[in-house]
Amino acid sequence: MRIAILSDIHANREAFDACLAHAVRQNVERYVFLGDLVGYGADPQYIVDRVVRFAEEGAVVLKGNHDEAATRGANDGMNEYARKAIDWTFNALDDASRKFLGELPGFVEEEDRLYVHSEATAPSDWRYITDAATAERSMRATIQRITFCGHVHIPQLYNMSPQKPAQYFEPKPNTAIPLIGQRQWLAVMGAVGQPRDKNPAAAYAVLDTTKKDVTYFRIAYDMQPTAQKIHEAGLPAILAARLFVGR
Repeated sequence: MRIAILSDIHANREAFDACLAHAVRQNVERYVFLGDLVGYGADPQYIVDRVVRFAEEGAVVLKGNHDEAATRGANDGMNEYARKAIDWTFNALDDASRKFLGELPGFVEEEDRLYVHSEATAPSDWRYITDAATAERSMRATIQRITFCGHVHIPQLYNMSPQKPAQYFEPKPNTAIPLIGQRQWLAVMGAVGQPRDKNPAAAYAVLDTTKKDVTYFRIAYDMQPTAQKIHEAGLPAILAARLFVGR
């Protein structure tokens, strides 16, 4: 089975639609959304409506920290821009969408895989995977062989052999990476809607459970309409400006 795994859409309609169109061309059969459907961008209702339809068809959908904040209010860990976007997002969503976000799970285990927005040690604490040490901490907290997560907005891949520390492996776009069975793996998807690795193209990945490999993709899209809607909504200008530089 070919599974598209997307994270951190952040209410970016254009980036989301571009990734979905690309996934169709990759013969994807199933979808996983690792959280942060909303926040930052100006199309939260559109994104939630589309993801609800995917969920009705069997997609895995997780809760991210921005999704949680959109139903409860911004938390102390959010910066000023994120807080303003969350306040706006709360009012932009209808009641059914806020209910949907509020009821999403924090993680899902499926076969040999863990899907989680942040990491495995404490999913609701929203910790970040930033290096081999934090990746190893997460891998040791789960019995699953492969962990897929988001939250960081930077694509990353780590693996860990028995009795050896975790190591970083650079995920090159459009290149299938074999997930060797003797190792544990942790794959950070990057962000569909707001990348922060100095590459503005939307990021997502496809897992092939038959071939046992994962392929990262970067998808170019027209950012101008996205930025224009952010300005028109009165959201902080930096949320539009950073789209063009990927940081």
